Amino acid sequence: MAMPIRQTVKVATYLFEQKLRKRDKFPLIVELEPLFACNLKCEGCGKIQHPAGVLKQRMPVAQAVGAVLESGAPMVSIAGGEPLMHPQIDEIVRQLVAKRKYVFLCTNAMLLRKKMDKFKPSPYFAFAVHIDGLRERHDESVAKEGVFDEAVAAIKEAKKRGFRVTTNSTFFNTDTPQTIIEVLNYLNDDLEVDEMMISPAYAYEKAPDQDHFLGVEQTRELFKKAFAGGNRRRWRLNHSPLFLDFLEGKADFPCTAWAIPNYSLFGWQRPCYLMSDGYVPTYRELVDETDWDKYGRGKDPRCDNCMAHCGYEPTAVLATMGSLKESLRAARETVSGNRG
Repeated sequence: MAMPIRQTVKVATYLFEQKLRKRDKFPLIVELEPLFACNLKCEGCGKIQHPAGVLKQRMPVAQAVGAVLESGAPMVSIAGGEPLMHPQIDEIVRQLVAKRKYVFLCTNAMLLRKKMDKFKPSPYFAFAVHIDGLRERHDESVAKEGVFDEAVAAIKEAKKRGFRVTTNSTFFNTDTPQTIIEVLNYLNDDLEVDEMMISPAYAYEKAPDQDHFLGVEQTRELFKKAFAGGNRRRWRLNHSPLFLDFLEGKADFPCTAWAIPNYSLFGWQRPCYLMSDGYVPTYRELVDETDWDKYGRGKDPRCDNCMAHCGYEPTAVLATMGSLKESLRAARETVSGNRG
């Protein structure tokens, strides 16, 4: 795990405070979507299928920042859509960083080099670039040639300017252990990105391509083979050790989607950013008025093949904090990742 030590300490302190206050549901990171519009049409994405009128909307700065502050979460992942298409995205980031929130701006990087001057390097800020494979595989995933090369050029430029750069890779049933190894080796060793996040693809109801999402057993087998031979320890993965155990079937957890809630133009999305069972105006209403017991594998058929980080990473983090053995294990991997 390669999370910076400063960030690790802040998150651990936050979790300890929630325990002292005896809160059983609280946000770890907010998925903020200030727009749904995008400049790509990825086959596995269910966010770009909204009507044209919705795709033209942009969330006001005060609304975006206010939602994060209302939740109290220490971290924010800004997605969409493509957030760099928002005309005030730099101001949203600036205000959140000023509040000492850890901000990850998720982007396909097509506009990153053009918009980079709008941002300043900060230990509280990182660009999170979407990379699903090496050149041919990534360009096929996003349905456009040249995207991989532009993303690589943008990552190099951002690193040169002193920005933290992380990546987000989604894998499908067309992937093999070798294709995962190849892209993560490239990101880790050649591009030397700061952290990498990985996730099995979730079957968005409105995604154009419904044939290439992974099932649970496929996911476990895929990651078990990809992690073999010491790869898992060597890669700077931005995940808790227990979540990586979960991906390869060494551990199992219930879903805790309330810990990575989604806030979009419609409000707080119930129950998570992958499913849409209605919206509420406040995070407290999301927590208090959602029947969380009816979601998860074996409870809702839509959840049966889900192993996405938004539901299971926070469960793994909470399990880590509740175990001295796992806390020490995570601490060792954090130190090792930062040295690497």
